[in-house]
Amino acid sequence: MTRLDGLNIAVTGGAGDIGAAMGAEFRRLGATVTLIDRKTPEEARPWLERAAAHGPVAYAQADVRDRAALDAALAAIDPLDVAIGNAGIGHGIPFLDISLEQWQEHLDVNLTGCFHLGQAAARQMVRQGRGGRIVFTGSWVQEVPWPEIAAYSASKAGVRMLARSMARELAAHKILVNVVAPGIVRAGLAKHQMETEPQYARRIEHVIPLGEPQTVEQVARSAAFLCSDGAEYMTGAVLLVDGGCSLFQFEE
Repeated sequence: MTRLDGLNIAVTGGAGDIGAAMGAEFRRLGATVTLIDRKTPEEARPWLERAAAHGPVAYAQADVRDRAALDAALAAIDPLDVAIGNAGIGHGIPFLDISLEQWQEHLDVNLTGCFHLGQAAARQMVRQGRGGRIVFTGSWVQEVPWPEIAAYSASKAGVRMLARSMARELAAHKILVNVVAPGIVRAGLAKHQMETEPQYARRIEHVIPLGEPQTVEQVARSAAFLCSDGAEYMTGAVLLVDGGCSLFQFEE
C-alpha cells in the first residue's frame, strides 16, 4: 500500500467499528486523522482507543445531520486533504413495516449526511486550491436488493449517484470522489443479525462466494487505497469489495 504521509484525513462515523478501523489504517500509513462522530468523547472512547493503535488521533463531536457542527469540525483541519463520509445507520425492517420516521432517518443520516460532508469538504478544498479526495462508504446492496433493508439500500444507492455527480462537477478542481462498497461486514447491523437471527446467519452461509464475512480491517484497507497514489486517476468510481456477494451465488 502506498503511504499516506502528510495527509490530513477526516472520517465521519469515526466512533464505530469501520470508522475506527479506517482511523487505525490511515495512521499506520502515516496520515494525520480526525475522527468525527455524534457520540460524546467518553462514549467514543473504546473506538478511539482502537483507532489510536498506530498513533494518536483527534476527535470532534458532530452529527452529520448538523451542518453547522460538521462545518466547524472540518474547518479545524488545515489543510483538509481527504474527507471520508462513513457515518451511517441500518435497521432490518420488512418493507411493509417501515415507518415514515425510519425511512427518513436512513435518508437523513446515510444520504443527506454524505451530502453535508461532501459539500462542506469540497467547498473547503476549493478554497484551499490544492485538490483533494472525498470517499463515501457505500454498500454492495446499493445495486443488489437484499431482504428487509429497503430503506438502507435505497439510501446507499443515492450515495452512489451523489458521488458520481460530485465527481463530474468537482474534477475541474482536482477533487476526486469515489465510493468504497463493502459486502457483509462482521460489524454493526450485520454482526448483530448474525448473532441474534438464525435465519440471517443461514442466509449468509450461501451468499458469500469467498466463504466468510468481511472484516473491518479489509474495508479500511480498501478505503486507504482510494486515498493513495494508486487511485490518483480514479473519480466517480465504485470500488466493490464484497467478497463476491453480488455474483448471486445460489445453493445447489
